[in-house]
Amino acid sequence: MRILVALGGNAMTSPDGLARPEDQIAAVQRAARRIAEVAAAGAEVVVTHGNGPQVGNLLVKNELAATVVPPVPLDWCGAQTQGTIGFILLNALEQQLRKPVAALVSRTRVDPDDPGFAHPSKPVGRYLPWDEAQVMIDHGQVWQDRGDRGWRRVVASPEPVEVLDAPAVAALLSAGFVVVASGGGGVPVVRDPDGTLRGVEAVIDKDLSAALLGQAIQASVLAIATDVDAVTVDWGTPRARPLGAVGVGELRGLAAEGHFADGSMGPKVEAACRFVERGGERAVICSLDRIAEAVAGRAGTVVTAKDER
Repeated sequence: MRILVALGGNAMTSPDGLARPEDQIAAVQRAARRIAEVAAAGAEVVVTHGNGPQVGNLLVKNELAATVVPPVPLDWCGAQTQGTIGFILLNALEQQLRKPVAALVSRTRVDPDDPGFAHPSKPVGRYLPWDEAQVMIDHGQVWQDRGDRGWRRVVASPEPVEVLDAPAVAALLSAGFVVVASGGGGVPVVRDPDGTLRGVEAVIDKDLSAALLGQAIQASVLAIATDVDAVTVDWGTPRARPLGAVGVGELRGLAAEGHFADGSMGPKVEAACRFVERGGERAVICSLDRIAEAVAGRAGTVVTAKDER
């Protein structure tokens, strides 16, 4: 069985959200122990991961140094954090698995005509007062006035079209490696009319990219690890209930009713649906600590092509 495990950003920081180097290493070691449980049954495993806190730190460094050195573009931030997180995941997974691990700095192609580029709306980084935001605007960035909180940068969040390095992931899996790839959704690139690839300033949803990568490498299971045990409908009300086994049609219906917020569970539900609709055996959404049980279909929200209830 080929399994893709998508780690949420919470798996890369301490429980209180700190992202110091020691916090990140400890969090990754914890995640590696859970991934080892998945691999123990002999599955081929690919790991993707979030990078929000790490990119956020780089953006702060950009802002503090903007009058001294040019800011590093967002695609470079993605590549740098893929390298750093890949490095610590590689060390942690090798220690747990005693088998070869490879970490790829990988790219995700997006459409240069995606409407997100014309109307950037994805907020990134921290709030700044106008005079500090103006320095970044002078470097070509787009910032919006958010009232009393200050100004905040916004960027495009285009749909992922193709995980360009999926063939390398598949080759490494076939050679016996556990593979870390497509971190943070992948480095966003576009293909120009002459065939040249170039990076662009954008943020790609990591779960949607994970579903796309899973399809490309013919994974059987997409396991999305988050900080809750299952997807919940009627969240925050007395009617709240977790979803166990659910058909993709029913889950899409619940999404259409507005049960899942765009900024949190919505993209995870969409990624799970896409993966199953495009041929995956099942997708699971669960807490990191129960990932092995969820992969086996015994925990979390398990999404399949048909309603199993």
